Parts: sequence; C-alpha cells; structure tokens
Amino acid sequence: MEMQQFHYDNKIVKNFIYATMFWGVVGMSVGLLLAFMFLFPNLTDGISWLSFGRLRPLHTNAVIFAFVGNAIFAGVYYSTQRLLKARMFNDVLSKINFWGWQLIIVGAAITLPLGYTSSKEYAELEWPFDIAIAIVWVIFGWNLIGTILKRRQRHLYVAIWFYIATFVTVAVLHIFNSLELPVSALKSYSVYAGVQDALVQWWYGHNAVAFFLTTPFLGLMYYFVPKAANRPVYSYRLSIVHFWSLIFIYIWAGPHHLLYTALPEWAQNLGVAFSIMLLMPSWGGMINGLLTLRGAWDKVRTDPVLKFMVVAITGYGMATFEGPMLSLKNVNAIAHFTDWIIAHVHVGALAWNGFLTFGMIYFLVPRLFKTKLYSIGLANLHFWIGTLGIIMYALPMYVAGFTQASMWKQFNPDGTLTYGNFLETVTEIIPMYWMRAIGGTLFITGMLIMVYNVIITIKQGSKVEDDLAEAPALERVTKKRTSSEGWHTWLERRPVQLTLLATVAILIGGIVQIVPTIMVKSNIPTIASVKPYSPLELEGRDIYIREGCVSCHSQMIRPFRSEVERYGEYSKAGEYVYDHPFLWGSKRTGPDLHRIGGKYSDNWHFNHMYDPQSTSSGSIMPRYPWLIKNELDKSQIETKMKAMVTLGVPYSEEDITNAQANMLAQGTYIEENLYTDPDFAKTYEADKKYAAENSDPFVDMKNREIVAVIAYLQRLGTDIKVETTQN
Repeated sequence: MEMQQFHYDNKIVKNFIYATMFWGVVGMSVGLLLAFMFLFPNLTDGISWLSFGRLRPLHTNAVIFAFVGNAIFAGVYYSTQRLLKARMFNDVLSKINFWGWQLIIVGAAITLPLGYTSSKEYAELEWPFDIAIAIVWVIFGWNLIGTILKRRQRHLYVAIWFYIATFVTVAVLHIFNSLELPVSALKSYSVYAGVQDALVQWWYGHNAVAFFLTTPFLGLMYYFVPKAANRPVYSYRLSIVHFWSLIFIYIWAGPHHLLYTALPEWAQNLGVAFSIMLLMPSWGGMINGLLTLRGAWDKVRTDPVLKFMVVAITGYGMATFEGPMLSLKNVNAIAHFTDWIIAHVHVGALAWNGFLTFGMIYFLVPRLFKTKLYSIGLANLHFWIGTLGIIMYALPMYVAGFTQASMWKQFNPDGTLTYGNFLETVTEIIPMYWMRAIGGTLFITGMLIMVYNVIITIKQGSKVEDDLAEAPALERVTKKRTSSEGWHTWLERRPVQLTLLATVAILIGGIVQIVPTIMVKSNIPTIASVKPYSPLELEGRDIYIREGCVSCHSQMIRPFRSEVERYGEYSKAGEYVYDHPFLWGSKRTGPDLHRIGGKYSDNWHFNHMYDPQSTSSGSIMPRYPWLIKNELDKSQIETKMKAMVTLGVPYSEEDITNAQANMLAQGTYIEENLYTDPDFAKTYEADKKYAAENSDPFVDMKNREIVAVIAYLQRLGTDIKVETTQN
C-alpha cells in the first residue's frame, strides 16, 4: 500500500493558543473589575464606557467567544488533522478563520463599551458583527468539512462527530436568533417581539452553552484525555449513546430559563421535561471521560495536564447535574434571578471550559515547540490556586443566592413583607461579594502563572515547524452497509449522512417549540390597553439598552405572592407585544422594574440616575452623570418608528410625521415637573465640580438623555391597572 507524506499545520494551532491566552487574561480582567464594582460601585465614576452595564457584555463575550472560542479552534485544528490523517483542507481558509475571528473580537471590544448592543444574552453584538460571525463560522465549517472529505482515515472518531454537530447547530442558532432589522450602521431591532423574542433568545442562549461551551469541549475531551492518559476511551458504545441523545435532547431545554414567566405553559413544561432527561446523556459523557482514566490514576497524581482534565470533567458533571435540577419548577422558583445562577454558570465556565483549556494548553505547547514544559511545579501551583479560586468564587455565590431567595420571600405575621426594602438583601450579601472578588483574583493569578510558564517553555523550545506525517491514501469502498458492519460503524464512514442526521436531530426541538409560538397568535393574547411607546419613550428605551440596565434589572414579575406584593400585578404576555427586543432580564442585582411607572416622581428618577446613593442609601448602582449632560439625539426617531412599523408596531403616518413635536411636548412636560420640584437642584448644589464644568446645568433639560430615560421608566407597566405595592 502506497504511503503518502504530508505536513500537519501547527502554525494555525499556535496562533489560536496565543489568542486564547491573551483574550483569556483580558476577559477575566474585565470580569474581576466587575466583581470589584459590586463593592465599589463608583470605581469608574463618570466614565461611560467603563460603566458596569457596558462592561458586563464585554466580559461575557470575551470569555465565551474570545477565550473559549479560540481554545475550541486550537483544539479542533490540532486534533482534526491527526484524527483524519490530513492537513487542514485549505491554509488560506485557516488564516481567514483566525484573523476574521480576532477582528470580530476587537470590534466587540470597541463597540460594546461604547454602548452598541442588542442586549440579547451572549448575542449582544450588533448586526454587522452578526454577519461577520456567520461568514467566519461558515469558513471554519468549510475548512472542517473539506478536511473530512479529503481524509486518509476512513472512520470518523467520536470527537469529529461532536465537531460536526457544533458547526451545524451554532450556525442555525446564530442565524435565527440574530434576525434583526437594521436602522443604522450599528443599531437594529429584533424581528421578534416580547414573548417570541424571549423564547428564541433562550433557545439560542441555552444552546450556545450546549453547542459552543459543551459539545466542542466534549470532542476535545474525547481526544485529549485518552492522549494525555495514554488510555483508550472507556466505552465506544457509551460514546454513541452520549452523542446522539445529547444533541437531540439539549435543543429542547431552552425554555427552562423562562419558568413562571409570560411564556406559554406548554413551552415551559416541554423545557422542564427535556431538561430532566438531559441529565442522563450528560452524565454518560462524564462517566466515559472519568473511566477513561482507569489504570492511570498514578499518572493523575503527578501530571498537571490530567489534574486539570479531571477537575474539568468533574465540573462538567456538577454543572450538568445542577442544570436539570434548576429546571424543576420548585427549585427554579427559588434560584432564578439570584446569585445561585451566577455560581452555576461559573462552575461550568471556570472548571469545565477553563480547566480543560488549561490542560489542553499544557499538553500542546511542549509538543508544538519540541521541548518539555518549563516548570511542572508552576503548573501544579496554577492548578491548586485555580481550584481554590473556583471554590472561593462559587460557594459564596451559592450562599448569596439562597440568602436573596429567602429574604425576598419572607412575610410578617400580618402579611407584609419582612424585608420590604430590596436594599436590605443587597447589604446582607456584600461579604459574599468580597469572597467572590478574592476567588476571581486567585483564578486569574493562576492563569498569569500559566502564561509565564508557557512563554518560558516557548523560548526554550524550537521554532514552530509543521509536523511531517505519512498515511496510506483512502481507498474507495462500497457505500452500502456490509452484513458484518454495525449501522453506526457504517455511518462513521459516511460524513454527509452523519451531518444530515445530526442536523435533523437538532432541528426537531427548535421547530416544535418556536414555530407554534411565532405562528399561532392565540399563544400570545393581546391586551387592548397596551399601546406602542411614544417617540420619547422609544428613545429612552434605546438608551436603557445602551447602558446595559437589563444586566441588573428584570422586567418580569412572576405570579408569586412575594413578587406581586413587592412589585405589583404579575406580568402578562400581551404587555410585551411591542418590545423589540424583550428585556425580561436574568439577574436581579436591583429590583424588578416592570411596574416602576408612576411609582416615583420624575425628580426621584433624575436624582437616582445622577447619584443612586442619594435616593437609595446602600445602593450599589453606579452613577450615570452623562445622561444629564448628553444632548438627546432625535435625528433617527422617524427611521426607528418606520422600522417598528415594518415589524408590526402600529404607528400611523401621522405618528411618524409628528414624532419631533410629540417628543418636544413630552420632554417639556417632564422638564416642567423637574423645575417645579423643590428638591430638583439638590444634587447639583452638592456637586460643585459638575456645576463648574457646566455653566448652567438646568437649561434645556427637555433635550437631555435623562428626560428620555425618565419617560421610558414612567411608562413601564402602566398599560394595565397596577396595585399599590410595598416597595
């Protein structure tokens, strides 16, 4: 049999490893800054692009798509070539994949702090970047599938199955969740509204976790754990069951993020049922990974690569046990909107994604640079510091979550809320925020140790060269399944059929859940009193989105006695029919705002945005002085309203024609409310610096951004009757 010689492309792997480490430090540094902003709310006082609401999506995007994304590409490009006995399909495509991804990340690092965001969780980037992501992702898939088709290894190993499913599913999720109508170069509105938008977003959001943070890493686990342990995968049959059951079930589970919300009950129940079933394939994968190490535990004690991988797989097991548990309605009623969810997410991100990435880097760098790791001792130090960091991060957040849930739901004997003031909860959990910041500091310290260790290793190694390999060419064989061949063995040599079956498996759940919600109007009952936002309120909503207020405030009151007592009448699906995008939120660092309209005076909102501590003692909300200073840009309101009409919002031609006049009238009304309030000037008199910078800060308030935000906040929840609440 004739042997063919070829070279593996190591340079592309090297580039992705460098990017992984760089963006990991950047993303985690931003996360650590955010952790300290819970303790020092005005740490970046007055700097709009360093405010919490703008940095929070930068942190999540940098960690998920920059750190983890580059790690995925590094591992996939390294393992795919060796599993298929072929160089990547096209070097140019590899380079476009790398540089295109880095340019998107740089674009995110610039635009998110400037406030250009769609506000959708894990999909905040605006429409030009969505298009760029789709293009680069297709190029990655083209390169991957092209390599599969020119392979020299007939059967596709389990890791390749997971890579294929990742490519197909992420493409589908990204495209459908990112359908939006542009109104300017960096501004768009989701084509979905309210409940529909929420369902599509969490179909995407949950499955971004599933198919970006999980399935590719399972593929990496199936390759790197056996390689590092020098042991075969524990069970081939278990890997088959794991793969097909996981990709089919996972796609259904998104609605468990929306339990007790305005989402139709049938969709919630589907999400719960499939989330519980998800435990079995998830733990099947964990067991397969851990039992692969049977007979290699002595090596685990001494090899930092395996140490990281064992904790990573254990973290995966913990997170995938907790996910189904959190989908149980009685557990979700306690955990949702609390810091419990923050703990849950970070166990997965720090242990599963972080530690598997670290183990992979420690495995790859010595091999790529033909040398030994500079210091096993430093790698072990990184492991123990990182593990301690995860524990000190997660445990306090669990305690904080339980504390919040308990305090929010307690009643006095007379039926009033025991802790009627939301800030009592915030004050109680500050010590847990301190511990979280310490844990985060330890984790990033460990990563910096790794960066140092890797740099020295690279310096003492040889220049990166592509590895020479040889393998026989793939011979043509019958396409039909032979009598001695199992159906899956046959499928493993038919990549097109495997890809098609994987696509069908992931599409079924999405179609069953999303199509009825979008196409069947009776699923979202309308409410006659609910009207579109006024032009000024629409502008205020866009500013609310720009500032990332949804990161800390929900707009979804669940039908619990404690929430109705605290916030007002529970939220109805029909109230959100004109919300593009939805703003239900995922975390209550501050109180829910769905019934905030009319609860406080215009001046209270003014002072609260300028200096939250002046109206709410003990608040950890940062100041927003630029809203008072910035002039409101009204130039795009007609374009925005026309876009809304295209999306089904019933603005008339007259509404659009009179938009400027209506904005001026509503702004003037709020301005008069401010001027006639005796407490209006209090904050400025106390702030001589601001007064010195602004010769007359009281002039023309009706044309400031703050007035638009006040208009929006005063509108929230007023379309239906609201009962008086305690808080």
